[in-house]
Amino acid sequence: MFDLLVVGGLGVDLRVRVPAIPPPAADSLIVPPIEARIGNTGAGVALAAHALGLRVALVDVLGTDPAGQVVRAALARTSVHTVLVDNPGGTRQSVNLVDPAGRRMSLYDPSPWIGAAAPFTDDELAKLVRDAAHVHVSIMDWARDRLPVLRAALPDGVPLSTDLHDWDGQNPYHRPFAEAADLVLVSGVRLDDRAPAVAAGLAPRTVVVTRGADGADLHPGGGAPVRVPATVPAAPVVDTNGAGDAFAAGLVAGRLRGAALPDAAAYAATVAAAACTHDGMEYPPGLLPRG
Repeated sequence: MFDLLVVGGLGVDLRVRVPAIPPPAADSLIVPPIEARIGNTGAGVALAAHALGLRVALVDVLGTDPAGQVVRAALARTSVHTVLVDNPGGTRQSVNLVDPAGRRMSLYDPSPWIGAAAPFTDDELAKLVRDAAHVHVSIMDWARDRLPVLRAALPDGVPLSTDLHDWDGQNPYHRPFAEAADLVLVSGVRLDDRAPAVAAGLAPRTVVVTRGADGADLHPGGGAPVRVPATVPAAPVVDTNGAGDAFAAGLVAGRLRGAALPDAAAYAATVAAAACTHDGMEYPPGLLPRG
């Protein structure tokens, strides 16, 4: 039995520290060492949840290329249970530009699943879902087609969540994920003042609109929104990459431990703030507060 099943979202981040975002126009820039390390959203949620003490399983496709080896090595350093299928399209990769304040800009190459058939059978996915107390689905290519299977396999009382990231409220790719979920996280970066209307349109689902250093807005099933203040980090911010994933993991952990939704969201903000003080997603013991 697992506390959390994460579906999709493994990849590698190439972290590049730059003097500013966007970088100054130039033929070349001298930067600190460029590092390849585990990244992308599913890894971020799984690793943060693992650091919070949850029993985590993760299912995805992954290349057999050097980038895939980076991911496998990082996961092997944890107790996260993995179910992986080789992806002939390679491993998803991102180039993450990080400025001195820790702000990130991600250049994302999805390397979509190009297999001739679905990477997992209905029975394989259903078994994993039945063994989980919470299911979180990343907005990955192959996972989109398996949403009906995942939803149908959910036992009564087991919630499904997803993170739509910087959805603009209109792109049709994201909507099946939102419609399959009970809990929807979405960044407010492209929604602006349309966020309440978008959240109302997704009712009766609970929607959390995250706003980085400005906190988050909790829309409980179409009810009155609840403001969730950001937590001030206890140490300097060095890398905001993965903060949203840490927030999602904190929210899930809080709910699984019996916290009311507003209290779980406040705890999630504390987890996200702590994640910003660490470079990368492999969190050392004790960094993320277990509540």
